[in-house]
Amino acid sequence: MNMNENALIEKKEFIVPSLGETECEFSNEDFAEDFEGLQLSFPRIKIPGSGSLRFEMPSANPEDPEYEKTIDGVIIYNHRTCAYWPAGSEYDESVNPLCSSVDGKTGIGDPGGACAVCELNQYGTATDKNGNATAGKACKNMRHLYILRSGEYLPVMLSLPPTSIRPYSDFMNTAFVPRKRPTWSSVIQIGLKRVENGANTYSVATFKVLYDLEGEQLRQVKQYAESFRGQIRRMLQERALSSESRLETDVIADPDPNYMISENGEHFSVTANVGVGTVDGERNELPLA
Repeated sequence: MNMNENALIEKKEFIVPSLGETECEFSNEDFAEDFEGLQLSFPRIKIPGSGSLRFEMPSANPEDPEYEKTIDGVIIYNHRTCAYWPAGSEYDESVNPLCSSVDGKTGIGDPGGACAVCELNQYGTATDKNGNATAGKACKNMRHLYILRSGEYLPVMLSLPPTSIRPYSDFMNTAFVPRKRPTWSSVIQIGLKRVENGANTYSVATFKVLYDLEGEQLRQVKQYAESFRGQIRRMLQERALSSESRLETDVIADPDPNYMISENGEHFSVTANVGVGTVDGERNELPLA
């Protein structure tokens, strides 16, 4: 057996986290005091700007991130999300979005309502930094991918911007749909390519299948994915309901009954019912339930 064959075998040894079993068993009580009042979240990765070809990966030292060319793993869950910022502030994380959607279907805020028929979610409504109309959407359509990497217990969350949505959709329609395989049934690799569009240079995600999971590995990943996906669906539902409730209560009536002031300082922040504190729905990741 040559070296290339050995490397291929090692590459296919995807290590699946064991649910509820570790070398040393820890109960919820063991963690309760250490993590009380802290916000638990998924490590988050973004598509880099300015045409960079390396991902900035979270590390144990936030001041010293790691940089990698690719992300290898299994997409165990993904969902749409939308956000609308004031013109010119689309990529300014210090500015709160005026409207957000956890599922890309129902917006909460201003204007709110059904995303599919929202005027701001139509092509041609975006503007550039000078206020000139562009071909894009005023509402930023994104997609969150939860990627489980070999040997890790918690997935990372990769946020795809609008420019990477089409490559992801094309990849799904060629790599998984024709073969009738779910996304968690294969180990994929996500890379980056540089795109130049006039004076703009940006990075776009690339996707390819490394290999399919089979047998016991496939069974273990399926078990993990089913447990995880159920928790995220419930969390998304709770976030949407909590956000609607918060908006209804965060309105202060002026002595003039015809004049209302909306107080949305924390915009999409939600106090979760799972003991993890306050969750900022647009800029913070979903905690595990």
